[in-house]
Amino acid sequence: MNRLLGALGGNRAADAFRKTVSGDPSGAPVWSKQMAIGSDEGLFGPRSAVWEVHGCIATLVGGIRALLMQAAHPAALTGVAEHSAYDTDPLGRLERTTRWLTITSFGSTEAIEIEARRVREMHKRVTGTFEEKSGSQSPYSASDPRYLLWVHCAFTDSFLRAHEELGYVLPQGADQYVREWSKSAEPLGLTSAPLSKKELADVMASFAQNEVTSIAMTPPIVGFILKPPFSKGGLFFYRILANAAIATIDEPFLSVLGLKPRSKNWLRVSKVLLDFLSYMLGHESPSQKIARQRINALQ
Repeated sequence: MNRLLGALGGNRAADAFRKTVSGDPSGAPVWSKQMAIGSDEGLFGPRSAVWEVHGCIATLVGGIRALLMQAAHPAALTGVAEHSAYDTDPLGRLERTTRWLTITSFGSTEAIEIEARRVREMHKRVTGTFEEKSGSQSPYSASDPRYLLWVHCAFTDSFLRAHEELGYVLPQGADQYVREWSKSAEPLGLTSAPLSKKELADVMASFAQNEVTSIAMTPPIVGFILKPPFSKGGLFFYRILANAAIATIDEPFLSVLGLKPRSKNWLRVSKVLLDFLSYMLGHESPSQKIARQRINALQ
């Protein structure tokens, strides 16, 4: 514990962490200015379940889990392998994902549409073929509703499970979070996202039974997710969060990813560390603060 706190202590460590997640040491990259444009609360607002979950430090565990869960689907995994620089620019990919998640969570409807347009254009280029569970080859496209549904559900399930299992409160309830976050998928072209925790569980069970499977690229990409090119101190901290993320993953996803179950003790250790990190960085991100200023100015 002392070793970890020493590695995290001080402004330089905090700045390095912000740069890893957002691409900027202040935690307010250029794109965060989009949180200031527009004249409405956006799709959610400060009293929403989405602000409660996505504004929480637990998203660090949820984000790792989401990357692992996405890798359980052969189409999603092939898309990442063939169309992203995950192995040469892993932080760039993380920053782009953080950008979409942050703007969609806290931005105005105008900002969300600008960001969704950027993502839709990127999706047009993500096409190819992948190996299905049956072993046959099938086409994939990032714009395909089935592909979008898997990515959306992997994100939703991961952030909700991390938030709940780490013991953070969600006064609005899990159903409201799932229902609210379903709106995030609509600007990307998905109109059939689950609207409750049970519906989410049913969709995930359907994917587990019919589609998720391991392919040749699964072990190296999962290995890369679990050991990215961070500094020694950063990797020490990351591994704790990754073990906590794995502790929330169920079968058959664990077997598909080639992972062994992790003790729930990792969640308790991570909770202590995340609370400390939240104290260090501040309980509200710079992007949230900009969004709150925009919203307060409407009153």
